[in-house]
Amino acid sequence: MGSLGDLHPMMALGLELRRRGHSVVINTWQGYSEKIIENGLEFAPLRPNLDPTDTELIRKTMDARTGPEMVIREIILPSIRDMYDDMLAAVDGADVFLNGEIVYTAASIAEKTGVKWITTSLSPLCMFSSHDPNVYPQATWLEYLRPLPAVFHHELFRVMRWTVSSWYEPYKTLRRDLGLDPDHDPIFTDKFSPLRHLAMFSEAIGKPQPDWPAETIQPGFCFYDESETLELQPELTAFLDDGEPPIVFTLGSAAVMDARDFFDESARAAKLLGRRAVLLYGKDNDPPKGLDENIVGFEFAPYSLVFPQAACVVHQAGVGTTGQVLLAGVPHLIVPFSHDQPDNAARCRRTGVAEILNRHNYNAESAAKALSAILADEKYRANALPLKRIIDSENGTKTACDAIEDILR
Repeated sequence: MGSLGDLHPMMALGLELRRRGHSVVINTWQGYSEKIIENGLEFAPLRPNLDPTDTELIRKTMDARTGPEMVIREIILPSIRDMYDDMLAAVDGADVFLNGEIVYTAASIAEKTGVKWITTSLSPLCMFSSHDPNVYPQATWLEYLRPLPAVFHHELFRVMRWTVSSWYEPYKTLRRDLGLDPDHDPIFTDKFSPLRHLAMFSEAIGKPQPDWPAETIQPGFCFYDESETLELQPELTAFLDDGEPPIVFTLGSAAVMDARDFFDESARAAKLLGRRAVLLYGKDNDPPKGLDENIVGFEFAPYSLVFPQAACVVHQAGVGTTGQVLLAGVPHLIVPFSHDQPDNAARCRRTGVAEILNRHNYNAESAAKALSAILADEKYRANALPLKRIIDSENGTKTACDAIEDILR
């Protein structure tokens, strides 16, 4: 469930497992079926059947204050029975299944079917560690409380769990109907498989913690992007090859649907700086104002082919985009929206590779000021290179698939 940042790591695993001779089914939204089938993987539909191109819906889910609660209470939990039925059909005959975040029926499926079960987390926020506390979109001020003892953050999580537990009645009803214990927490304490959990993010942004589940393996990022099937547009290739490294502006696959004036202001910022720029503005948006021979715009380009050639990447800190920028070894300016993005942004800033601009304060002048400071200080690029080396050494997809095959054996 989720954006391309949620889907792509699973596709990376699926493609590698297929190369190793396994049969792979991806169980997700109908809107992703074409992409999955084109890559030679099997597809099975998973409700609630949301349209990942529904701009108005995505805009609401990306709201920092109300988006996370809306996803859980208004989209996922009311459809929990449909999700269970679709997932039950998808795992029929399977030797093992993996689930991502917010697929809350996974534990129930494992209990009812006995199929081996592996859980995954794509970002440090989803591990809910008291020893490595997070920054949440509704409370970015929590960054200033990180130095407090782990016991403080443990109690904070306890309050969070108590608050969210009032949302669980549809989930509890499903569990009762299935003859399973309804006293079960699918978001915090009971979401981890007792068999294997894969923390599919790099140690570059989150190291193993003593309160992670004992069954956790941290393979690192599992990368897939459209470079598997697409090449750069000839015009973009020519632009990248002809001049100084540009600033690249992007908002990933979800936040881009609520871009507002981000790309217009970004083009103005590049002009104020006198810098070349590439704006990846999304297929559902109009081309930004202010494009010229030095500031070019494209609906999309594979990140792995563009980011390594950038002077700096301005992005929203979705974990997929963040991983690609870290892999490229270049500085970041981050404009987080919601969900795990404020936490990913804070982690990048703490490593010394990035600065953060509040979404509501982002304009040409503020962006130009922040970018000028980043581009003038070599420490950002110098700090990025060791993180790139960490990610290169992890070989996340191979390591994760090795762990999956261990469970199969």
